[in-house]
Amino acid sequence: MDESALRAVGWARTLPMHTSVKAARDWAREHLDTLGWSAEAPETADAVLLTVSELITNAHRHARSNAQLVMMWDSRCLHIAVHDHSGELPAPRQPSTDRVGGRGMLLVDALADSWEAHPCPHGKTITACFRPPAADAGRS
Repeated sequence: MDESALRAVGWARTLPMHTSVKAARDWAREHLDTLGWSAEAPETADAVLLTVSELITNAHRHARSNAQLVMMWDSRCLHIAVHDHSGELPAPRQPSTDRVGGRGMLLVDALADSWEAHPCPHGKTITACFRPPAADAGRS
């Protein structure tokens, strides 16, 4: 077997605009449970769930579109990707006391080990990467 081959497991779900953010979090938590993250890395699991909430909220509220949520674990990083139909790429904004929103990407930036946004032919995809704590890094 090729030692350099990447082995990954993944899940995908479409979340129509009428779907609650809680449904997305619950779906993501089920998969975090199968990876053992909820028990072994609860702070990281909570960061993943908050990121899922923020990215799905952004897709529904700002892009006004359905969202496609993909989770992929490659034994090094848990990739959380959300695709929506808006071509406008997000950027963290400075918080303001004059508005209620605008902190979502600041949260994602603070929670994820890394994140990036890519334009796609029919919108954009935002991907956040989460590595388990060092003690859990060898588990898959």
